[in-house]
Formats: sequence, structure tokens, C-alpha cells
Amino acid sequence: MATAQEMLDLYTQAEAAVLAGQSVRMGDRQLTRADLEQIRAGRREWQARVDAEARRGRAGWANADFGGTT
Repeated sequence: MATAQEMLDLYTQAEAAVLAGQSVRMGDRQLTRADLEQIRAGRREWQARVDAEARRGRAGWANADFGGTT
């Protein structure tokens, strides 16, 4: 199974491909090979998962040593 980061990367690549012209208009007809809104929704979902994994990877607080040497 792919990691959340790998899935986010795939959705980002798909979004870029669609924005680069996977939709073609010929007169009053339009051919779309991929749905940009579905791709963006998937990218947002996977970005949230990547962000959640990153938050789990850190404690949310840090220790500081103010003792120093005197």
C-alpha cells in the first residue's frame, strides 16, 4: 500500500497534468480526460493525512534547558 506522501504526490501530479491540458474544447464540445475537482478533493484529503502523520511524529512540545553553566 502506498504511503500518504506517495498518494499526495500522485494527486499533485494528476492535478498538474489536468492543468496542463487534459481538457480539450472543439467548437461547442468539450472532452475532459480527468475531473479536476475530484483530483483536488483527493489531494486535499491526502494532504490532511500527511499533515496528521507529521503531527503524530512530533510531541507538540519541546524541552528546554535553562540551567546553563555558571
